[in-house]
Amino acid sequence: MDIASKEFTSMQPQATAVKPSTDGTMRNHTFSELKVGDYAIMERTLTNEDIQLFALASGDLNPAHLDAEYAAKTPFKTVIAHGMWGASMISALLGTQFPGPGTIYLSQTLRFTAPVRVGDTLTVKLSVKSLDMEKKWATLECVCTNQKGKVVIAGDAEVIPPAEHIEWTPHDIPEVRLIPRQDGPRRLIEHARSLGSIKVAVVHPCDAVSLESTLEARKLGLIDPILVAPRSKLESVAAENNLQLDGVEIEDVPHSHAAAETAVQLVKSGKVEAVMKGSLHTDELMSAIVAKDAGLRTKRRISHCFLMETAAYPRPFIITDAAINIAPDLGAKADIIQNAIDLAHVIGVDQPKVAILAAVETINAGMQATLDAAALCKMSDRGQITGAVLDGPLAFDNAVSPEAARIKGIDSPVAGQADILMVPDLESGNMLFKALDHLAGAHSAGVVLGAKMPIILTSRADSEESRIASCALAVLLAHHYRVSPP
Repeated sequence: MDIASKEFTSMQPQATAVKPSTDGTMRNHTFSELKVGDYAIMERTLTNEDIQLFALASGDLNPAHLDAEYAAKTPFKTVIAHGMWGASMISALLGTQFPGPGTIYLSQTLRFTAPVRVGDTLTVKLSVKSLDMEKKWATLECVCTNQKGKVVIAGDAEVIPPAEHIEWTPHDIPEVRLIPRQDGPRRLIEHARSLGSIKVAVVHPCDAVSLESTLEARKLGLIDPILVAPRSKLESVAAENNLQLDGVEIEDVPHSHAAAETAVQLVKSGKVEAVMKGSLHTDELMSAIVAKDAGLRTKRRISHCFLMETAAYPRPFIITDAAINIAPDLGAKADIIQNAIDLAHVIGVDQPKVAILAAVETINAGMQATLDAAALCKMSDRGQITGAVLDGPLAFDNAVSPEAARIKGIDSPVAGQADILMVPDLESGNMLFKALDHLAGAHSAGVVLGAKMPIILTSRADSEESRIASCALAVLLAHHYRVSPP
């Protein structure tokens, strides 16, 4: 028997521990350098994010790993890691350290002997069990233990170690971040549904998007719409898009201008509690609403609020005004802020923090936005704006980032935790909203305040989710106005 061609498992030199490099470069160990008994160790603490990432990458969405409520009913009483997550630590150690880059994985046996829970620290130890000198293969014993020393995974790996030395520094590896699922729209809609639907005049919904979202909001029990539009156009749009108008009230009018005027009359008569824009231009609708003889104005300036939610910020927040007032003066800004504060109260924020935005956080005589911010804060101090804590001027980063505020030495009850972002003008507000919408994946709902009823302004680019959420926001306001008319 030629011993050199068989597994050679005895009379080896003293085993050594292989340690990872400290400079970020991965270095391997060739077959000729391995000895029976040589070993390497790697540690990793399991996080909930690890479980979620593994579930997404593998497609294994077993609730035992993801749903705490379900997992509480299992023998383990809590969520546990996928068994193969622990096994993947074996693969990681094989490929990066021992034997390292260039290793070819041939086979793996595994025994899962205990669960791995969030917070457990897994120690993976790979030891050379035998070497096949003919095939240049190695068998490694794999043992994974938790922080208590209990074995959770055990088995053997068969690999082909690299024949040549390789040094490799990871680069251009993409960063992976988990973005929490945002359920604000769902919760908003569910809450609004629990209050009961409201009558809404939907003005000229003569395109597929506006008509379909109206019917969906009706189906969800948010609104009981009156479609104010030419009946022939409505029926044509419905037929082309396989939409059913059965049971929906239609106020037949000749054109969009008449639709806006009719909607005003429906509000004045008490037949509807809100108005929703369809496929007509915003100016056409708002001109009818703000007309002196319409009687729908209040003492407040009319303004628009976007209720926003983004994964990058820990709470919902309001942006105002990004849709109505182009270049508001100081008096208009005071009304805009007060409208936003009132909305914050309706959605459950008792003492909202208002950040008055500018390009800088210091008062500059050459920048009107900073002067207005200072004046608005003093108006709040004197009780001319109520129900909130105001601060400004604040640059955007200081308004939403505690770290940015700390670095700049800003000591403020608002900085880094704003509930309302008051923008200097429509252009900056519109750009901020659209940047969050298109680049940050924000969810939004929009509503107009300052009139005797909520006004739902929609855009052709709005998603159906945003349109439905806007309806839900209007429902909350309408129910509030029944008790406290604006």
